[in-house]
Amino acid sequence: MKTKVAIAIAAALLSAACATTTPTSSTAATQVTPAVLATAPNSQAQVGQELTLKQIMADQDWVARSPESAYWMLDGSGVLYQQKRAGSQLRDWFHQPLTKAAHQVPLERLHNYAYNGGVYNQDRSLIAYTFEGNIFVKQVVNGETSQLTRDEARQSQLQFLTDGRLAYRQGNDFFVVDVNTGKTEQIASLVSQDKPQANQAPKDFIAREQQQLIEFVQLERQQRAERFAQQQELQQKNPSLAPESFYLGKGKQLVAASLSPAGDKMIVAISDPQQWRADGDIMPNYVTEDGRVAAESVRARVADAKPVEHQLLVLDLTSGEQTQLTYNSLPGWNEDVLAAVRKENYAAEGKTYTSKEQPRPITLMQDWGWQAGAVRWTHDGQHAAVMLEAWDNKDRWIASIDFAGKKLVNQERLHDEAWINYTHNEFGFLPNSDTLWFQSEADGYAHLYVKPLTGKIKQLTQGSFVTEDPTVSHTGDYIYFSANQPHPGNYEVFRVHTATAELEQLTRLGGINNYELSPQEDKLLIKHSAALQPEELYVQTLDDAAQPERLTTTVTDSFMAFDWVAPEIVPIPSSHVDHPIYTRVYYPKDYDANRAEKYPAVVFIHGAGYLQNAHAGWSGYQREFMFHTFLTQQGYVVLDLDYRGSKGYGRDWRTAIYRQMGTPEVEDLVDVVNWAGANANVDVERMGTYGGSYGGFLTFMALFKEPGLFKAGSALRPVSDWAHYNTGYTSNILNLPDDDPIAYRRSSPLYFTEGLQDALLINSPMVDDNVFFQDSVRVVQRLIEHEKENFETAIFPVEPHGFRQPSSWLDEYRRIFKLFEDNLK
Repeated sequence: MKTKVAIAIAAALLSAACATTTPTSSTAATQVTPAVLATAPNSQAQVGQELTLKQIMADQDWVARSPESAYWMLDGSGVLYQQKRAGSQLRDWFHQPLTKAAHQVPLERLHNYAYNGGVYNQDRSLIAYTFEGNIFVKQVVNGETSQLTRDEARQSQLQFLTDGRLAYRQGNDFFVVDVNTGKTEQIASLVSQDKPQANQAPKDFIAREQQQLIEFVQLERQQRAERFAQQQELQQKNPSLAPESFYLGKGKQLVAASLSPAGDKMIVAISDPQQWRADGDIMPNYVTEDGRVAAESVRARVADAKPVEHQLLVLDLTSGEQTQLTYNSLPGWNEDVLAAVRKENYAAEGKTYTSKEQPRPITLMQDWGWQAGAVRWTHDGQHAAVMLEAWDNKDRWIASIDFAGKKLVNQERLHDEAWINYTHNEFGFLPNSDTLWFQSEADGYAHLYVKPLTGKIKQLTQGSFVTEDPTVSHTGDYIYFSANQPHPGNYEVFRVHTATAELEQLTRLGGINNYELSPQEDKLLIKHSAALQPEELYVQTLDDAAQPERLTTTVTDSFMAFDWVAPEIVPIPSSHVDHPIYTRVYYPKDYDANRAEKYPAVVFIHGAGYLQNAHAGWSGYQREFMFHTFLTQQGYVVLDLDYRGSKGYGRDWRTAIYRQMGTPEVEDLVDVVNWAGANANVDVERMGTYGGSYGGFLTFMALFKEPGLFKAGSALRPVSDWAHYNTGYTSNILNLPDDDPIAYRRSSPLYFTEGLQDALLINSPMVDDNVFFQDSVRVVQRLIEHEKENFETAIFPVEPHGFRQPSSWLDEYRRIFKLFEDNLK
């Protein structure tokens, strides 16, 4: 039966502000209190309104056209956001004043407002940004905008230098422009070639003899050397010429380049040429405009990946000196961190592995959520720090650069026996300071830290929660962030004082809250959602007594008309670890905990692996959320768990799947099934499951390895063999196939297909460039070879990994529903 704990958590976390009287985006903002935001299910629903699969799977305009990419006006008087155009994939921009009606921004004026992500000068009187690849500079006080470029060259990496000039990148060339006069000069050019020479040394005996015997050849070489020397002298002595290019080496690939705010140095990373695919990496597209089969290029597989190393260079723009930094000052740079893994795999083949120290390939950190990159400078350009990672995914370093000593100085080493997280790696210098701030999972959760370059690390936040989206104040006194500190499923906005580590909670809205700090740092733009409310915009002043004011209402009357089921968030005990398995539980409206006939149930398995869905906000799986209400109307209980590997619960929960994907997650599924039978009046003999992508993979693993756990399961766009998936995701969790074949065989459903006993429906899009159609094809062939009879396959010829056509969504979910009706009732 439903527990009081679960009900209390649900009441505290699930807000349904959509049920309150709130303004549309064309009306003035109205104050909404936290008490209002914590109300119960949809009070505007019409009793008896019929919910159909066709309605659920229709174009999602009928639900809401929520504001997207919202950010502040420079003066803090309002916000700008995008909104999907009804019946179209196009987006329009809107200006929403804090106290007036919203209006659309005309196309001819968009360039005046495209400053989100722009860069300020030292006194914050100017902001520079790009619009459609061209550079604009806006005066913050009066809003006057100047366009500095108008061409097709596409400029990027804008930054104001300490002398007031604006630097930018164009291709692999770097320029500075005086924003007052418009004078532009090139300060650096990076060329993937060897440095030119007047004459090449003779390459063999014949060439040597030719140059010694033939006077004409000798004269040609002498004249060429003289011309070259004259040009070199002109380059050195004449200030009107652009500086000499930096030659990075023939065939080298430029990975990243970062200019010092002082304009005197650059930090550059290069590598040997990298190919993202091989000639054989293709995907047939059978439905094309010309009626022919198109062989489309797709990514390479992790099984074909080779280690990559970045060379880190310091370029002196004044002297032209080029220095390569070595990694041997980093602790653990040459450790054999995979020794135990290799030893196990060698032993499985009857061989002996001998461990030895040798340099590890190291690269700039590749965080999946970054925009600023892995190189950060102090405001004056005198110090720089880089974030580096080992290509084997076991170490992350933050290192400062000793420019005088021409070496890296380790500031923090984060080592993980499993893998370093590919998110929660934000870092930088506090303003006007040589103190670093950064995120780290050092204590098991993604927390905030500070460290002076010559001092000790200080932890600013701590506890069983994760920090997200940190923003440093202009003065450096505070770091703002969102965190699930109140409850794992509830993200509120906080700030922490960088000197005292005093923590303040700024919002208490419930649900999920992302934010943007106003330019004046006196208000928050809050992007708030609840279980029954898609994301809307709110504004709140930074005052202890301040209440949030709602700016937008984009949810439709059609959506409001249905009596949606608000899921309860239940901490289901785990039989394997101390941490509970947080699960959304959907009950039928007429649920009877004591009914003699137990309920059938469906377990939804979210995708992505590292994703959180059992939270109190609007789900990214909005069709699935509506489908779950539909299922409850048909008499099902629905459960939606955050299995081990999911986001939001710390390092140990994240890395539990290391080298054994599909094992702890299926153990969690068993616990959820058992809990449903013992506590939710569910008939465990009439339970089904479904999920897409990683959820499809886990559907396979559950049906293949735990036959009888579910009587039916539908695997959507499922991974069947991890050796065929991409490198960036898979090598973190399973290492490389050549190093760790045991992990791949243990984790790939293709090796367990013989275990299928229950009904299986495979739903596979054919133009999926993420999880290839081949994954399903190979599973089907294995099932045929096992002479299995209880599986079906549905193909979707025009769909990629994320479906686009309502007709495809409808077909897919009709089949899923039929699978459950046929096997669970």
